[in-house]
Amino acid sequence: MALPAHIRIQAAGAQLLYALPRPLRRLVAGRPVRIDGQELSLDAQLLLRLQRLSGTSLVQGSVERSRKSLDLSRHLVSGPPVQPVLTREVAIPAPHGEIPATLYTPEGLPTGSGLLVFYHGGGWVVGSRRSHDNVARFLAKHAGVRVLSVEYRLAPEHPFPAAQEDALTAFDFAHEKAGDLGADPRRVAVGGDSAGGNLAAVTAQVTTRRGGPSPAFQLLLYPGVDATRHRRSRELFADGFFLTDEHMTWFIDHYAPAGVDRSDPALSPLLAEDFSGLPPAYVATAGFDPLRDEGEAYAAKLADAGVPVALSRQSDLIHGYANFLGVGRRFREALAEAAGALRVGLSHPASE
Repeated sequence: MALPAHIRIQAAGAQLLYALPRPLRRLVAGRPVRIDGQELSLDAQLLLRLQRLSGTSLVQGSVERSRKSLDLSRHLVSGPPVQPVLTREVAIPAPHGEIPATLYTPEGLPTGSGLLVFYHGGGWVVGSRRSHDNVARFLAKHAGVRVLSVEYRLAPEHPFPAAQEDALTAFDFAHEKAGDLGADPRRVAVGGDSAGGNLAAVTAQVTTRRGGPSPAFQLLLYPGVDATRHRRSRELFADGFFLTDEHMTWFIDHYAPAGVDRSDPALSPLLAEDFSGLPPAYVATAGFDPLRDEGEAYAAKLADAGVPVALSRQSDLIHGYANFLGVGRRFREALAEAAGALRVGLSHPASE
């Protein structure tokens, strides 16, 4: 599909802006932003300025408009497709039909590799395999693993627990069919960003508690893990840093409408009673993110339960940084760290 002219123009403008000398970029971005002992990176501040100038927002009124807007705006920031990465479509059998997925394989990767089952972000309402195509490509190439990106059902058409049911189904499929996917069933991880991080964390909990196959590793990028309360970071960064307090309310109201118990660990995994025995994890948070504090609380709970966990606060970044690979350098650096953690986390088979 041909991109609209205004999107092509904005994308070209963004590339020109990020290519300017640093003093000029600082002039456009404005004075440094410092909150809670952190300074926002110039790359992130410049992106926020571009967002304000273009009038784009993560939520655009209706669900339909928000999904369409995200599908178009990704072309402004995601960058050219990471190569060489091969893709093929996979249909995951499910009680309600099939769950579409895409398998990403770095060129030349031998069979028997690790595999990441990846759940995209978007508040369980927006986002898709398309919106996170380059995230999956980047992780596949730089971690040296296969990535199975899952098109789970979205709210409000399919409210909680539909997305979680699909996430669990996708992991079970990936583990059972790992050989067909070219992977080692002992090295299957779960991961995702934001709402996808929520789905990955819950999948790890459910599979661990039921017995039988469970993930070898968790890759949790700025996950949403508690739908019951507002922490300090949600107040500090309620507006002006891409994901807002208003957006978060809009997302959770669509995914878990009236009548849903938001303290259910399948929705709020931070509230689970038992964290023992969960897979090792890499938990990344962004300093200027309303979700920062709950993600760090989750890492603390894992550590307290004796689970090996690496917590990495990207103190100068904003929510969604994994998707901004096409502008500046700072976002790629942060996701490269996550890819390195995934590579290490899947370097040895897990015991079953």
